[in-house]
Amino acid sequence: MRYTEALSTHSSQAANKTLRNTYGLLSLTLLFSAFTAGMSMAFNLPHPGLIITLVGFYGLLFLTHKFKNSSAGILCVFALTGFMGLTLGPILSAYMNMANGASMIMSALGITGLSFLGLSAYALVSKKDFSFLNGFITVGFFVLLFAVIAGIFVKMPALQIFISAGFALFSAAVILLQTSQIVRGGETNYIMATVNLYVSLYNMFLSVLSLLGMSRD
Repeated sequence: MRYTEALSTHSSQAANKTLRNTYGLLSLTLLFSAFTAGMSMAFNLPHPGLIITLVGFYGLLFLTHKFKNSSAGILCVFALTGFMGLTLGPILSAYMNMANGASMIMSALGITGLSFLGLSAYALVSKKDFSFLNGFITVGFFVLLFAVIAGIFVKMPALQIFISAGFALFSAAVILLQTSQIVRGGETNYIMATVNLYVSLYNMFLSVLSLLGMSRD
C-alpha cells in the first residue's frame, strides 16, 4: 500500500515538473517568436514561400526530435519557433495594411490566448483522459491536408472558411490531448510537449485571424 502511494506521489511530482518546464519553455519561445516576427515586420522581409517554410519547419522539427533528450534540443526549439516567427511577420504586415488590421490581430491574439487558457485549465482540473481524440486528430490531419491541397487549385470562400475553422478545432484538440498526457504522465519530454503546444497555438492564431479577416471582407 505504501509502495503504491509512493509510486503515485512520484508520478504526480514528475508530471508537475514536466508541466512547469513545458509552460516555462513555451512562454520563452512565444516571446522569442514574437520578437522574430517583429523584426521581420520592421525590416519588411518577404514571406519565404511554401517550399522554404515547409523545409525549414520539418527540418528543424526533425532536429528537435533528434536532440529532444539533450540541451541541444532546447536550442533547436528556439530555432524552430524563431523561424516560425519570421514566417509570421510578413503575414502580420499584410493584415496591418488592411482596414482595422491591428484590431483583428489583437482580437485573434485575445481569442487564441483565452482559448488556450480555457482548454489547459479544463484538462488540468478535470484530469480526464483525452486519448480518444487521437483518432479525431489523425483523421483531421489528413482531411485538412487534402483540403489545403484542394484550396491551392480551387478558390472557394466556403473552402477557406472550412480550412480555417478546421485548423482551429484541430489545434484545440491537440492542446487538450497534449495537456492531458502531461498531467497523466503520458508525456515526460517537455521539449516535444512545448513544440506540440507552440505549433497548435501558431495554427490556432492564424486560423482565427483568417476567419476574422474573411468575416470583415
